[in-house]
Amino acid sequence: MVQSIRSHWPVPILIAVITFGSTVALCQRGALTTLRPIDELTQEATLIVHGSVISAKVEPHPQFHNLMTVLVTMHVVDTLKGKEQPTIQFRQYIWDIRDQLDAAQYAKNEELVLLLGAVSPYGLRSPVGLEQGRFRVTRDRQGKALAANGTGNLRLFDAVNRRAIARGIKLSPQVTALAKQPSVAPVALSDLEDAIRSFSRTQ
Repeated sequence: MVQSIRSHWPVPILIAVITFGSTVALCQRGALTTLRPIDELTQEATLIVHGSVISAKVEPHPQFHNLMTVLVTMHVVDTLKGKEQPTIQFRQYIWDIRDQLDAAQYAKNEELVLLLGAVSPYGLRSPVGLEQGRFRVTRDRQGKALAANGTGNLRLFDAVNRRAIARGIKLSPQVTALAKQPSVAPVALSDLEDAIRSFSRTQ
């Protein structure tokens, strides 16, 4: 397989793609990753949107055909950080065969809050912290919007109040209360967006 790839890719690009792929593969589909709080995720993200999935198509990378990706198109309801636009499209690298079978769990019409990182030199983009930066939005029996990421919001608000004070950021009483709770899954969508806006305003 490596020999067939070499015949199509320059060696420097091959090394970079394999290294990138190996790093991402270790983090996908339930692998252990470092849990990060919402302020760090917000700081790393270059685009944060709330919206719904229009389509998700699994296909080879347009340049590197041995690299499988999912091309996600989203309708944007609200932009919490970055340039406002009615729709966004990004191409995410997928390694695990299960991601190829279910389009990395991007379901049509699913409501999400995505904290997306920068676009790589190869045109790839993914949520920061992978599943930590992808929040699924649901509704309770009263119709209240709730959000939870792929790790169940574990440690999402750990010590954020202390770091906010150190940076001169005033958090709402609701977000301050979340920082004092050991587990906050799911969290009110309005509180999540409030926290994101609070930390993105300082950048």
